Amino acid sequence: MKLNFIGAAHEVTGSCHVIEACGKTIFVDYGMEQGRNIYENAPLPVAASDVDFVLLTHAHIDHSGLLPLLYSHGFRGRILTTEATRDLCDIMLRDSAHIQMFEAEWRSRKNKRAGKEEITPLYTMEDACGVMEHFEGYPYNTLIDLCDGIQIRFADVGHLLGSASIEVHITEDGVTKKLIFSGDIGNLNQPLIRDPQAPGEADYVIIESTYGNRYHNAPPDYSIELAAVIQKTFDRGGNLVIPSFAVGRTQELLYFIRDIKERELVHGHDDFEVFVDSPLAVEATTIFTKNEALCFDEEAKELLLKGINPIQFKGLRLSITSDDSKAINFYTKPKVIISASGMCEAGRIRHHLKHNLWRKECTILFVGYQAVGTLGRSLVEGGLSEVKLFGESIDVKAEIQVLPGISGHADHDGLLHWLHSITPKPSHVFIVHGDDKVCDEFAACLHDEHGYTVDAPYSGSIFDLAEGAWIKEAVPVILEPKKASAVHADNVFARLLAAGQRLMTVIRRNEGGANKDLAKFTSQINSLCDKWDR
Repeated sequence: MKLNFIGAAHEVTGSCHVIEACGKTIFVDYGMEQGRNIYENAPLPVAASDVDFVLLTHAHIDHSGLLPLLYSHGFRGRILTTEATRDLCDIMLRDSAHIQMFEAEWRSRKNKRAGKEEITPLYTMEDACGVMEHFEGYPYNTLIDLCDGIQIRFADVGHLLGSASIEVHITEDGVTKKLIFSGDIGNLNQPLIRDPQAPGEADYVIIESTYGNRYHNAPPDYSIELAAVIQKTFDRGGNLVIPSFAVGRTQELLYFIRDIKERELVHGHDDFEVFVDSPLAVEATTIFTKNEALCFDEEAKELLLKGINPIQFKGLRLSITSDDSKAINFYTKPKVIISASGMCEAGRIRHHLKHNLWRKECTILFVGYQAVGTLGRSLVEGGLSEVKLFGESIDVKAEIQVLPGISGHADHDGLLHWLHSITPKPSHVFIVHGDDKVCDEFAACLHDEHGYTVDAPYSGSIFDLAEGAWIKEAVPVILEPKKASAVHADNVFARLLAAGQRLMTVIRRNEGGANKDLAKFTSQINSLCDKWDR
């Protein structure tokens, strides 16, 4: 009965934990790292083909984004999550695959001109569609029998549509332990979705710490705050460009803008237009509407009862095709442009930055967390006189603003409130999913001020859940930066290695089969080896 810490250990993104119990291997999240990766992640303890289950807290790419890669490496197990998360992943993983393939194609063209090897994408659309066939959606608060000795339950954690904390009940060799993985804990009083649900008791808690050393200001009237930015930008003839996460944050912004228009908070620019330039955001908005009965809060439901769609309004323009996107920048009237990605690392937002960042009358408004090493973080921190976009140097002249208070993550007090609702105190609390310093500070706070037994483990640490003791306490390994070509070369060989590991998994599963079939299988393997043995 072991818990392996792999990803989001002293880092914010790339969540991944591995449970080994009852003869099964269970992943809790398998997310992509975004921004600068400081520490090297430990290797996965098993081959992808030997993973039996994945439990997914929510659809954000830093929690789900490597599932297609897991599939490409031979995973064929079950992925359990909430119904809304399953629906969102269906679009988000396809979108991620599209980005991987587009960037690989673009770089391959450059390499070809330079006489270098082509670039292989991290994973393909085929991988993204293939892994979706293994998703299973479940309602909140339902106890699910995973296998002999293990049950799970999803509880609403109020971070994103369908987001959940996950209870895992394990009984092995007469010992029973209960774990709770917090996932990302939501902020209170967010529009559309409900507040986090208080979890039950637990022996072990694995809790995120994104804002573990920070406090959100008292919730402002977001509509008034946003209206003031729109007013100032439009009055000087500029565009308001909002880099926004396509799922969650975009729908919240539409909620506020609908309210702004209803209350007539922007003057002199009647019926101003709002362009949502993200096919992913458009699809996600449809999924929000589909799941309104299960996931919306009471305020949003009241609007629906009055016949008001809380995220639609006059002047809303949805941009789907690339031609639609290009046309936005030829529309001269001041406007709001909401586009992904939220950290400005990929997608159509980079085109809108190219067209607006150099114009001093425009405003670039950030409304979400910006990971270290991203373009968004660099712009927020200031000091940039120019940025490189599509091979062109663009002056930074636009006003850069952050809308305070809009966060999908609980702050220090919100995290404590969620943790304190677990009574009696758990035997051990593990701090994950926070910047290096934040993990240590939040762990110290829980220990010194609140009396918890707590650790902030590094990647590669392994804990014995039955004994309540460390098997291995890993030390941090600073990641040496690699050239992109080396990373992609590693990716190609990793696929080959994973295929070999999957072959061994298939061989083991055929033990006891008919001799005739096994002989044929052996002949096929030997023929393949003869072809490639050099």
